[in-house]
Amino acid sequence: MTKKTFNNIPLSVLDLAPVLEGSNPSESFKNSVDLAQSVEKYGFNRFWLAEHHNMPGIASSATSVIIGHIAGATNHMRVGAGGVMLPNHASLVIAEQFGTLESMYPGRIDLGLGRAPGSDQATAYALRRTLNQRVEDFPLQVDELEAYFEGTARVRSVPGEGLNIPIWLLGSSGFSAQLAAKKGLSFSFASHFAPDYTIPALNLYRDNFKPSDTLAKPYAMVGVNVIAADTDEQAEYLATSQQQQFLSIRQGKPTKLQRPIDDIDSVWTEMEKAAVEQSINSRSTIVGSKETVKQGLEKFLEETQADEMIINSQIFDQEARKRSYEIVGELMD
Repeated sequence: MTKKTFNNIPLSVLDLAPVLEGSNPSESFKNSVDLAQSVEKYGFNRFWLAEHHNMPGIASSATSVIIGHIAGATNHMRVGAGGVMLPNHASLVIAEQFGTLESMYPGRIDLGLGRAPGSDQATAYALRRTLNQRVEDFPLQVDELEAYFEGTARVRSVPGEGLNIPIWLLGSSGFSAQLAAKKGLSFSFASHFAPDYTIPALNLYRDNFKPSDTLAKPYAMVGVNVIAADTDEQAEYLATSQQQQFLSIRQGKPTKLQRPIDDIDSVWTEMEKAAVEQSINSRSTIVGSKETVKQGLEKFLEETQADEMIINSQIFDQEARKRSYEIVGELMD
């Protein structure tokens, strides 16, 4: 099945390989494969996995490994990183890893790059052995990575050299928006957890975009949380798992993804509720039945004028998670 569109734009999937309460990463990876195979049939464009560390509820820390696992279990859908946190790695290692993936699955691999650690400072130190890197180092690292793919670096990336692997810059602020514009790269904004900065970042990107050899005009993708179910009430119940996850992160005690609960107000204070709702507010978190989700996606698309939307659905029950994406798939052409 070829990819479908929603109001003429592709829809994609962001999977955090959630580790469920009472389960383990092995089951998470089985669920991710099951989900990827399902959304490929529904017509979604790409399937991205995100690098996180020291998070009991997210199993996608070895991002390139699970990308290969997903690509091997699917047929034509693009698979990639949304994203790899480049400062955690030597650029050559990422060039080799993604060169290997592209060599195995030609024309199907995306490389999204972020500059956050994807973790706390102690974990960043454990990954990097030093915290001396500056913000200014990230653009240099991106240049270095591009040089490995172009074959202009002093050291050769084998595999990697000469391969056309689309590089995206990811961001939740204006920094990567400006860098993506300057370098003429595609840009993906994390509006699913930084909704208030979405429009300013997209404006920065589009207003400053300079065409490159790889991209003639700006291409912006936005993240959106969608919890879809057959009724609004059922979707709101399922959404309490994501709300609990954000609450645990706010409290500095991240947990596995919890079962949904009947009364979310029983587990948080008014201040905590406000903090969670600031991160996952109704602008970029859409919870409800097919019609509610359709209206929410149309409104968000109208606001952002995005070229693509990537959907994250943190749902505890695997069948309900697949059903959520199936409902969104039904909204596509």
